Amino acid sequence: MSLLPIFLKLDGRRCLLVGAGAVALEKIGTLLPTGLRLRVVAPQARAEIRALAAEGRLEWVARTFAPQDVEGHFLVIAATDVPEVNAAVHREAAEHGIWSNSVDDIPNCDFFFGSVVSRGDLQIAISTAGESPALAQRLRREIDEQLPDDLGPWLAELGKLRREVLSTHPRGEERRLLLHELAQRQICGSPLCATKQLARRGTNAGREAVVSGTVYLVGAGPGDPDLLTVKAARLIAAAGVVLHDDLVPPEILRLATPHAVVVNVGKRCGAKAITQEEINALMIDHARAGRSVVRLKSGDPLLFSRAAEEMAALAEAGIPFGIVPGVSAAFAAAAAIGCSLTHRDWASNVILSTGHHAQSHNRAALPALEDATRVVYMPGRDMTLLAVEWMAAGLPADLPCAVVSHAAQPEESVVHTTLGELGRAAASAQAPSLLLAGWAVRDAACGQPVPLELAEVKVGQGERIR
Repeated sequence: MSLLPIFLKLDGRRCLLVGAGAVALEKIGTLLPTGLRLRVVAPQARAEIRALAAEGRLEWVARTFAPQDVEGHFLVIAATDVPEVNAAVHREAAEHGIWSNSVDDIPNCDFFFGSVVSRGDLQIAISTAGESPALAQRLRREIDEQLPDDLGPWLAELGKLRREVLSTHPRGEERRLLLHELAQRQICGSPLCATKQLARRGTNAGREAVVSGTVYLVGAGPGDPDLLTVKAARLIAAAGVVLHDDLVPPEILRLATPHAVVVNVGKRCGAKAITQEEINALMIDHARAGRSVVRLKSGDPLLFSRAAEEMAALAEAGIPFGIVPGVSAAFAAAAAIGCSLTHRDWASNVILSTGHHAQSHNRAALPALEDATRVVYMPGRDMTLLAVEWMAAGLPADLPCAVVSHAAQPEESVVHTTLGELGRAAASAQAPSLLLAGWAVRDAACGQPVPLELAEVKVGQGERIR
């Protein structure tokens, strides 16, 4: 069954509720805040419903349901404990072209009530199409625990700013980007609030706002969306065009607006789908067309990602660009094995290289520093030659090594070995992987990090960081 989630304006509309027991009372609690005019038909009613009728908040008709009761109502709800009555209510409503709901009776429902989380005008409704209201209620509780209590007032302020922007800024890409940027920002009560100033002056007033015609080289980190910087997430969400590496996972790409142009311009294992010159041309063409462009790179954009070539091409074309750092795979791999890349006793240097440059017959270019932690990006599947080169340069065969695959992602795996056994042990590692080597990564120096998805740190009354 395919359902369309909609939110109805019910203020002032008439609604019929047949039944006045415990289930009906629960529905009344949902219906009355919408401002509708509620009529209850039932021979007997709970004391709470009689009190609401006495206060004038609803009308109670003390008799059994009659077919003509449905006339003139926008919605009809059957909440009795007699299935035959509920079916009759649904039948009469259908004949009059009125939507109806029979509580816990799926065949006699034109619509279902969702389990709702509210923060002011913000409403999140969960429906299971009547299959399991208990599951919907459980999900509602879990979502409710995660939402800030002040989200409602913040949304009200955001709504005021949105109406101000719509009335003062011309329709177009810049206005759309500005509205997306405002939705990412805090709003304070001060007239000097930076977010309010941004709304009144436009995107160019915001230091972190997305600017049309600009290219942003953005680090996507090792692949975990939680490891994105706040600024990176803002830019992705507001960009008109996202040109991404092949290793950027779908979870991060889903942060982009549905209206954005999202293009994979990466390569895997040396297989190019597009040349660097073509990537440069795409960035320049989209920027010249007035679009904001995010060039989304795995890890940090300034480490082994050809950013220098792209920045040179942008500068030559006169295209403004910005750079947003990201969490490098080196740091994610070190976190995966619980080791520090530097150590007061064992590692006062860190050497970053790629598999191609780490394997060099020019041994003077890679001195045998035993007090260094070596990090090799893209080491390749066969690390035997690399190990032979390093040992020939003077590094010991028992130098600790760790090969980390898919760092900071659900399929993360680690292989611990030594330099002498590296070629054999690393054969089972899955690409993409990264090699760490040095005395700082030996087992004795490493801890046992708690998986972040399992960690739960209490930060205050009713608040949790997962």
